[in-house]
Amino acid sequence: MDAQGRGRADNIDPADQWVLNPSTGEYELRLTPSAPQSSVPRPRRSGPRAGGAGAARDRVAAPRRGEESGTPSREVPSPRRRRGEPEPPPGRRNRRPVKKKSKAKKILLWTGGTMAFVLIAVSAAAYLYIQHLNDNITSVSDDGASTGGFSKDKAINILLIGTDKRTGKGNEGYGDKGSVGHADTNILLHVSKDRSNATALSIPRDLIVNIPDCPTQQADGSEKVIPGTQNVRFNTSLGQDGRTPSCTMRTVTELTGIKPDNFMVADFNAVKTLTTAVGGVDVCLGKDINDSDSHLKLSKGTHNISGEQALAFVRTRHSVGFGGDLSRIGLQQQFLSALMRKLSSNSTLTSPTKMLKLAETGTKALTVDSKLDSIGKLKDLGLELGKLNPKNLTFTTVPVVDNPAEKIKATVVLNESKAPEVFQAIKDDVSFTDVKKKQKAVKDAQAARLKGTKSAASEVRVRILNGGAADGSAQETLQWLQNEQGVVKSENAGNAPAELGKTTLEYAPDQAAQARELASLMGLSGSAMKPGKSVTNSQGLPAMTLTLGKDFKGAGVSLTTPTKAPDVDKSTADKVKCAK
Repeated sequence: MDAQGRGRADNIDPADQWVLNPSTGEYELRLTPSAPQSSVPRPRRSGPRAGGAGAARDRVAAPRRGEESGTPSREVPSPRRRRGEPEPPPGRRNRRPVKKKSKAKKILLWTGGTMAFVLIAVSAAAYLYIQHLNDNITSVSDDGASTGGFSKDKAINILLIGTDKRTGKGNEGYGDKGSVGHADTNILLHVSKDRSNATALSIPRDLIVNIPDCPTQQADGSEKVIPGTQNVRFNTSLGQDGRTPSCTMRTVTELTGIKPDNFMVADFNAVKTLTTAVGGVDVCLGKDINDSDSHLKLSKGTHNISGEQALAFVRTRHSVGFGGDLSRIGLQQQFLSALMRKLSSNSTLTSPTKMLKLAETGTKALTVDSKLDSIGKLKDLGLELGKLNPKNLTFTTVPVVDNPAEKIKATVVLNESKAPEVFQAIKDDVSFTDVKKKQKAVKDAQAARLKGTKSAASEVRVRILNGGAADGSAQETLQWLQNEQGVVKSENAGNAPAELGKTTLEYAPDQAAQARELASLMGLSGSAMKPGKSVTNSQGLPAMTLTLGKDFKGAGVSLTTPTKAPDVDKSTADKVKCAK
């Protein structure tokens, strides 16, 4: 909530709202009696706090002198001075904290590399009014459709859903009347494990898919399984027959083989309020547009759009490209790129008052899954996504072709020759942007592990563990290695202590030649080879460790992953494109 929302003037310095609590020696945010109280401390003196964390939550900052409240006002004592420090000038109570540059730098660190199309960024910035902002957030159950939430040490997959549901004043003329909200805009955002790149994969709403059965939590806490349907539009995975975002999640997994970590949902009103909060975004048109359906009327050139005009822009399709949903997806990708550029370069991010306005707007604009239901969790996600440079964010669309079963083309189906390659590249964490110098150095080092002399297969000594592959995979591999490849000094060591996403081969330095031979036989990439230490096998001899991960497809099936993404139409977030 900004200063105006509390009934105060817009020009109040946010620092005036922090006062010293004499009981703790800490500065605390003072609001009007009816407003929520913040428990976020300002910079404090060294030394332990009395009362612990619980006491800190219960403390309320004393009102300033002369301010009306339900109780008589009292002076706030000056903070203690160290021995020998001069007396402060008369009239100064030292109640205002020093504005440290490090705080501003911390805010910029959280938001400078803004990623998830402002929703994440404003949440990451919102470390004030924590409880109030938590109350703004709407969350629904993921119904077990997610991975359980993103992890800091793994690649991240977030499903972003835009619905045609009408909420907010002035939205009566948009979308289908009475719509419960379908999945009309869908983006699977993949952020690489090393946070160096990301891919935003748009999924057409008119793509024909199979929607699986969807166990769904009901309002009374019970569970209902909504039956799946075959050969229907993707957008019916939400809203239709009571389906929730978790069902859209399951449909994405069914379609791509990628299980999202979390989801976020925004409706018409979110586009209007978020663009207004950031002061509009700059978009470019390669021709004049006057679309009677979306109500967008703009001349050729660059325009700053927000509110109703921004919503009209992302809804336009008949006046651009071929006039279909794929053309609208291109406009939406341009809009999101512009939104990211505006936010990451916006000087208002250094203004506490404007930051609070963004936080207020952002947390009201989205619905998230139950694993992202607090500012703390959104902040953690924002910090991870903030490590990304926008120029390494690639926008692309699931490869599709017109539905051959239709005479009048209204829907699309997967391009079976290209779509699987795109899905596999994302699963393998392959960048769709050019590999940067740092990445190249890593890949070169991995490739070097495969170069050099190799031992004879009969000299390879290895223990095989099942770390997430199908049951029986370790024994199957053992038999294949011994009977068909001559690796007779191999043994089945059972299950690994933990599951792995990818198959790995760990070996000691003096086993490098053996490792190269086994990698050649197994079709392992350099990234699967992990220099480390040997283990003792059942005969008391040093051996390598081959752990079969979830990516293991069977004995004799190569595990070498592509190092380059497939050639598809794409754009990056740092480039300005003019819609035509």
